[in-house]
Amino acid sequence: MSALKLAIVGGGSTYTPELIDGFARLRDTLPIGELVLIDPAAERLELIGGLARRIFAKQGHGATVTTTTDVSAGVQGADAVLLQLRVGGQAARNQDETWPLECGCVGQETTGAGGLAKALRTVPVVLDIAEQVRRANPDAWIVDFTNPVGIVTRALQTAGHKAVGLCNVAIGFQRKFAAHLGVAPELVRLDHVGLNHLTWERGVTLLDAPDAVSGREVLPELLAGFGKEIADDLHLPLPVIQRLGVVPSYYLRYFYQHDAVVEELKVQGSRAAKVSAIEAELLGMYADPTLDTKPELLGQRGGAFYSEAAVQLIASLLGTDGGTSVQVVNTRNDGVLPFLPDDAVIEVPAEVDANGVRPLPQRPVEPLYAGLIAGVTAYEQLALEAALLGGRDRVFDALLAHPLVGQIELADQLTDRLLAHNRAHLPWA
Repeated sequence: MSALKLAIVGGGSTYTPELIDGFARLRDTLPIGELVLIDPAAERLELIGGLARRIFAKQGHGATVTTTTDVSAGVQGADAVLLQLRVGGQAARNQDETWPLECGCVGQETTGAGGLAKALRTVPVVLDIAEQVRRANPDAWIVDFTNPVGIVTRALQTAGHKAVGLCNVAIGFQRKFAAHLGVAPELVRLDHVGLNHLTWERGVTLLDAPDAVSGREVLPELLAGFGKEIADDLHLPLPVIQRLGVVPSYYLRYFYQHDAVVEELKVQGSRAAKVSAIEAELLGMYADPTLDTKPELLGQRGGAFYSEAAVQLIASLLGTDGGTSVQVVNTRNDGVLPFLPDDAVIEVPAEVDANGVRPLPQRPVEPLYAGLIAGVTAYEQLALEAALLGGRDRVFDALLAHPLVGQIELADQLTDRLLAHNRAHLPWA
């Protein structure tokens, strides 16, 4: 197969060198001939582009790296386009994580009122980019890593785009469980079910070989031997995890311990402020013309193992890995979880190959998890309608439906704050 052309929209992100490092290391799996970094921030783009070229050169990768602020030009002829943009930058994220706390609600960029604000800013921009991709190459895959991934992917798929969502939570669990078990990550398969940032590991299978269809269930063994480490990592009580017999995503803490998290956030300050400080330091490093590896500091930026997950997914979609793989992705439900609409976007293991993405059948989801999944799915549908159509009433409805809000007075206060902080990004407001 000839070398591929990939484009990254949001290529000026300080996180991009993590992707570049993965592309360089895993070039046999994903042979890239040209990589285009696209971003409106021209100065940052040149810094990232220069470092990307040096990383490729150091690792003996022959791909060319180009940069542009023009989406239409950059995606022309691309086989796959990765979306990792942040409308409003860290400043908008800081607001998303701050004003909900004034109402006693979690301030977080992917869930609750802050997550809704991010969705409202992001969906129209992503859909405009996707239309440019479709005009440039209707066969190109769009891989969305832009939060909130579930809502953004649903928007893309509803508009008929060839899109799939990707999150690093599942691969993070896979790598951690493999380390506990002392085995290669590809021998660990997850029974991972839910929505983006609302998932549970209901089982962990240890395979005899990477392509095996069955193996040994080891989740009870993991919880018995490494329960404290797992619970500490999630900041959740060990007795609860032991009683449930599952491993929740760390995002479940926003639901399971909402009030405690709110009090912590009031003391700790926003994650955005910390990330902004890390980004400033990283950009200084990237400007060093002798730097030709990703800095260790980048590990504090977030998104661990995303490059490996992205390479695996794109290689399967474009057929460069020679077969069908099973990967956790965000994709259309189509009856897999029968209590959700077909067009809901779920996060489950799926078969992925050059023919597309096919979510695997799931055993019935326990009511304790199904109820929350259904409630958040209803919120996501209302959030998407608000993002597409605008209007204060739609924003209010979405907040009232969210399990972390759910009260008239609270939804009303949050709606006012959301609109006040986001008027620059919401023409209808």
